[in-house]
Amino acid sequence: MTGEGKNPFPKTIRLDQGIESHDRSTLKRLRFGFDGLRCLSVPGLRPFLVFVVVLAGLAFVDAGGGRILTGVTVFSTLQSFSTFGPAALGLGLTMVIGEFDLSISGVFGLGGCVAVLYGNDSAWLGIACALGIGILFGVAQGLIITRFAIGSVPVTLGGLLTANGLAYVLTMNRTVSFDHIDLALALNEPIAGVLSIRSLVALAIFAIAIFIFVTTRIGRDLIATGSNRRAALISGVGVGRIIVLSFAFSSTMSALGGALLSYGLASASPAGLADVLVPAITAAILGGVSLSGGVGSPLGLAAGVITLSLLRSGLNALGAPPFINDVALGLILLVVAIADAPYLLRRLGAARGWWRRA
Repeated sequence: MTGEGKNPFPKTIRLDQGIESHDRSTLKRLRFGFDGLRCLSVPGLRPFLVFVVVLAGLAFVDAGGGRILTGVTVFSTLQSFSTFGPAALGLGLTMVIGEFDLSISGVFGLGGCVAVLYGNDSAWLGIACALGIGILFGVAQGLIITRFAIGSVPVTLGGLLTANGLAYVLTMNRTVSFDHIDLALALNEPIAGVLSIRSLVALAIFAIAIFIFVTTRIGRDLIATGSNRRAALISGVGVGRIIVLSFAFSSTMSALGGALLSYGLASASPAGLADVLVPAITAAILGGVSLSGGVGSPLGLAAGVITLSLLRSGLNALGAPPFINDVALGLILLVVAIADAPYLLRRLGAARGWWRRA
C-alpha cells in the first residue's frame, strides 16, 4: 500500500522527454517550414517573401561568384520589368475584380505593330495610335462583358484572336522596321548604370497606380467588386463602370508595353511580340493576386514582376540552361498555389455562406 500523501500512479511522462537534440532541431525546422507556408498564404506578405527567397537562392547558387548582385544583373532585371510590367499590372487588376483578360498578348503585339507602322513619321503619333487601339479594345470588351453578362474569358479570348488577326493584316505577315534607330538606342541606354528610359516609364506607371490605389476610392472599389459583387452593388459601387475601366486600363497598358518594346527593338512583328501572357499571369500570382478575386494591389504586382524578372536575369547570369527557368518558376508557383489553397477555400466557403443568408 502507498502512503496517504503519495501518488499511487507512475510519474507523468512529458511528451518531449527522451527526444534527442537532433530530433528537437528537426521539429524546429518543421515548425519553421509551416510558419513559412502560413506567411505565403497571406497575400499581402507573399510577394516580398517570394522575392527574398528567390534572391537568397540565386545568391546561394552563385556562391560568391559576383554574378547576381551586380549592376549588369540589376539593369537586365529592370529591362525585363519594363517589358512585362505594364501588361502584368493591367492583367492583375482585372484579376482583382474577379475577371481575366486573355487579350493582353494580342493587344501587346498589335500595339507594337501599330506604333512602328505609324511612328516612322512621328514617334509620338505611333504611341498615340497604340494607346488608342488599346483603349478601344478594352472598352469594347468591358462593355460586352457588362451589357450582355458574358464571362470575361470567352470575350477576351475573342479579343486575343481579333488583335492577332489585325496585327497580321496590318503588317502583311512580315516584320516591320522602325527607322528612328537613335530613339531605339536612347530607350535602352543605361542611366546611372541600372536604369533606362523604358524602365523609368514602367516604374513611373507603377508609382502612379500605387498612389491612386492607396489614396482614392478606386482601390476599395476594385477590391469590393472582386470580393462580393452583389454586396458591392448594394453599397453603391458602380460595378459595371469598374469592369469597363479595368479592361480599358489593361488593354492600354498592354498596347503601351508593346509599343515601347517595339521602339526599343527598332522592329515589330505579330509573332515576335506574343510571348507576354504567361509571364504576366505568373507575375500576378507571385504578386499576391488571388485567383478568386478581391485580393491584390499594384505594390504586390510590382514585387511579383520584379521577382519574375530577377529569376530570369539571375539564371541567365549564372549560365543556366533556358529550361531551368521554367522548372524553377514552376516549383515556385506550385508552392504558392499550395499555400494559397486554404485561403481560397475559406473565401469560397464565406461566399457560399453569404449567398445562403441573402
